[in-house]
Amino acid sequence: MKNRYQVALSAGLLAALWCGIADTFHLVTWIGFLSCSTFFAQPKAGFNGVLMTWFTNLSGVFWAWLAIYGSGWLDTPLLGYLLTGIVTSAMCLQASYSKLAFIPGAFIGCCITFAMAGDVHAIIPPLLIGGLLGYSMTQLTALFVSFKTTPQHA
Repeated sequence: MKNRYQVALSAGLLAALWCGIADTFHLVTWIGFLSCSTFFAQPKAGFNGVLMTWFTNLSGVFWAWLAIYGSGWLDTPLLGYLLTGIVTSAMCLQASYSKLAFIPGAFIGCCITFAMAGDVHAIIPPLLIGGLLGYSMTQLTALFVSFKTTPQHA
């Protein structure tokens, strides 16, 4: 991996900073890291990548919330099974829209929501910050790389 030391330094510094922020403000740390991972996995660069991260992760939150709360309409687990199948299909189909084209991002948001039992108030802040964390890591890495390539004066 090219520039692995700069990547490691920026990722380590910003991961530590994120942990401190999450602890201070009582945010769920791992949600931010999953959103950060979405940023690095999706295909867009720069702030467009942040937007794709947010749109796909948040769509997954919506779909899981719909399945969780919709399954309470009837007193049978069959409705939950059916809604899970429907939202899974919807997350795949929504990829027809360019801003929602990263299917794994939707599944990450969905899984986070299931893991957090639909607590969107606890999910959304670290999810949004995590996308920015990934973007910040790329920007800090670029800064560190520029230090490495700056010509030295004798």
